Amino acid sequence: MQKFIGTGVALVTPFKEDLSVDFDALAKLVNYNIENGTDYLVINGTTGESATITKEEKQEIIDVIIKTNNKRLPLVLGVGGNNTALVVDELKSRDFSGIDGILSVAPYYSKPTQEGFYQHYKAIAEATDLSIILYNVPGRTAKNMEPSTVLRLANDFANIVGVKEAGNNQQQYHTLIKDKPSDFLIISGDDDLALGVTLAGGAGVISVIGQAFPKQFSTMIHHGLQGNNKEGYAIHYKMMDVIDYIFEENNPAGIKTVLQELEICSNEVRLPLVKASTDLSLKIEKFVTEFQ
Repeated sequence: MQKFIGTGVALVTPFKEDLSVDFDALAKLVNYNIENGTDYLVINGTTGESATITKEEKQEIIDVIIKTNNKRLPLVLGVGGNNTALVVDELKSRDFSGIDGILSVAPYYSKPTQEGFYQHYKAIAEATDLSIILYNVPGRTAKNMEPSTVLRLANDFANIVGVKEAGNNQQQYHTLIKDKPSDFLIISGDDDLALGVTLAGGAGVISVIGQAFPKQFSTMIHHGLQGNNKEGYAIHYKMMDVIDYIFEENNPAGIKTVLQELEICSNEVRLPLVKASTDLSLKIEKFVTEFQ
């Protein structure tokens, strides 16, 4: 699955002041990333505020991104939830023309057993021929999907091609990389660990900060893929502060503040999220001014 190696970015959903979707800003963000080295785009993930996006808006967002992208980069669509039957129904009923794969978050809130995780993804894998990237993010779902479960799924289903691992657990990354099938992708979902994971044998990252600084971040990840430790970390150290900033309060309020400073989109978010505080915004403004 060469198309999902390198830097993927989890796109925000830009909003206008009235909190309607700003499709012009979305197209601007997509072009900005394509023109500056991002390897693939991820639509309607957590960073895209998928929890507060309506079904109608989701389709409009997909349509605008597909049209703007114009087949230039691979596209991954977020399709997941904690009602397995509804996820399966979406996979069977939605038109996936123009989409190269799906990112499917581990069931949140329900806290299934490891067997529950397995059966959930088994049902998803059997419902579609699309490439599936698992998404383990225990900080949001309240339950960790263990490496043994991920590897069981990787070995049992050919269309489960990788995992976005976002447990911020270096040992878990190493276990996955050590024991994975040769063509299975271990993708970092932690911007702060992305370079180290890639250098250790990972396939890159699905990044939040990468969409704001695609040229620098994708260069860093490609250094990681090539084993260029020194060159990669030279970029990593320059970006450490802003990576901390964007997750200091909530995601995507932080990254939207960065994107506002770059004049790509506004910093509007939908409740229950709120905009970044004045203190955080000032830190981000200072970083962006000095980093440019």
